[in-house]
Amino acid sequence: MRPDSNTSVPSLIDRFGRSINYLRISITDRCDFRCVYCMSENMTFLPRAQLLTLEEMLWIAQAFVELGVSKIRITGGEPLIRRGALPFMRQVGLLPGLNELVMTTNGSQLSESAVELRAAGVKRINISLDTLDPRRFREITRTGDLPRVLNGIDAAIAAGFERVKLNAVVLKNRNHEDATELAAFAVEKKIDISFIEEMPLGNIIDHDRSQSYYSSDEIRRDLNRRFMLLPVTESSGGPARYFRIAGTVTRIGFISPHSHNFCGDCNRVRLTSEGRLLLCLGNEHSVDLKRVVRSHPGNMEKLKGAIVGAMKIKPERHLFELTGQPVIFRHMNASGG
Repeated sequence: MRPDSNTSVPSLIDRFGRSINYLRISITDRCDFRCVYCMSENMTFLPRAQLLTLEEMLWIAQAFVELGVSKIRITGGEPLIRRGALPFMRQVGLLPGLNELVMTTNGSQLSESAVELRAAGVKRINISLDTLDPRRFREITRTGDLPRVLNGIDAAIAAGFERVKLNAVVLKNRNHEDATELAAFAVEKKIDISFIEEMPLGNIIDHDRSQSYYSSDEIRRDLNRRFMLLPVTESSGGPARYFRIAGTVTRIGFISPHSHNFCGDCNRVRLTSEGRLLLCLGNEHSVDLKRVVRSHPGNMEKLKGAIVGAMKIKPERHLFELTGQPVIFRHMNASGG
């Protein structure tokens, strides 16, 4: 099943009038880290036979681009541990009409892969980094090696991506006091950083999410003690609200699913590694695109029809709750980080 040119059908507009131009593709639910906010320590991953093939993912990516999607982000799990990830990204980057191919990673594989990723057409890269303290880094990731990630960040900067950005999930009394040092690190490296409120996906036993919640407003207050944050109008096309640190090139982003709901201008959907098209990270509304591509192999119009139809069930907003049982029982690694 190889992508070929096809007549475009109407662009993707949901029932609330939002234009969908951004697709996140999770190419694996597996990861070499076990971050406490993302998954359980002893995870059961999907059987490999249950995953979409990379060829099927490419076919779906082509359909989305022909429907007007201009930005694709490759995620996981950790995308770089899937065999064939780099050739897959190279093929996605060649899709006519795609303006931006970007990726999110935990940084563990970047020392070896950064140059090839840039050559494959990846324009921007997000790297997860929640602390610069080796002990806390190990506690949060359970298996991560901080020096290896820091080397990966340097490799990404040297590779010449259009933009390198750090992502930090902030947990109260775990790493919230590290935010200022992380921002200073970003300034030193001349890169951006986004601070993210924890999203309540999946059952976890490591901490009580209602007790670990630390809002974007609190993070911004902490940063303002050291930096002057200037509002900017530019956007990365995602949910973050950005500020620039005065006198630097570094932008600070805040992703605030709890304190500042960003659903009103949502422009994105997610394809999970098993082929579910998630219409919202915080709801279970989805369409089984794996069934479509396997029931109608090579039929681009059937696939496009299923994607266009899915827009009718995209919900207005997410339903995250910090207390009690999570509304969404899938972990973040299964949703696409």
